[in-house]
Amino acid sequence: MKRIISPINSRPDRLPPGQHWTNKLHILDIAGPPFVNLEDYRFKIFGEVEEPVVLTWDDIQSLEKVELIADFHCVTRWSCPEVRWIGFHVNEIKKLVKIKDTAKAVMLHSLDGYTTNVPLEYFFDEDVIFAYMLNGKPLPADHGYPLRLIVPKLYAWKSAKFVYGVEFMDENRPGFWEQRGYHLIGDPWKEERYSY
Repeated sequence: MKRIISPINSRPDRLPPGQHWTNKLHILDIAGPPFVNLEDYRFKIFGEVEEPVVLTWDDIQSLEKVELIADFHCVTRWSCPEVRWIGFHVNEIKKLVKIKDTAKAVMLHSLDGYTTNVPLEYFFDEDVIFAYMLNGKPLPADHGYPLRLIVPKLYAWKSAKFVYGVEFMDENRPGFWEQRGYHLIGDPWKEERYSY
């Protein structure tokens, strides 16, 4: 299993402005964890791709495993250092679908109705993974079971929980919180919390 240490962990300004360290991941979501039967779970890759793909949980488990160690920054001003995630790197998606040149961003779709957008240059970064384990144990329901996107260089609302779909889009459309005033990108070091 490949280990990835996020470059944000070694930044001289490791703690973004306006943040404070905490020793745990706090639980925030829009509706509470959905019930998931892994036999029925499907992970869909669609939108600006040549051919959409649908993966089963067994398919996901067969993808190359990586471990990511990364600080985690919430827009509500807490940051948790060196969280350990295990899952698959987003580059595995490039092996599964041919992405059209028209694609500019992705929309993550979650089982609880949540959505969030991520520009491609952030989505296909070196330290972005889809995680199904947290700190050596299966991902707990409150933290996104069965699958969670982890984007260390952006605020945590971009690290969508309960993910079932990745939609490649020809524009950077806003998701759930972005439609409600959150920033389209969400870089913690630029304090891109809100769009106004």
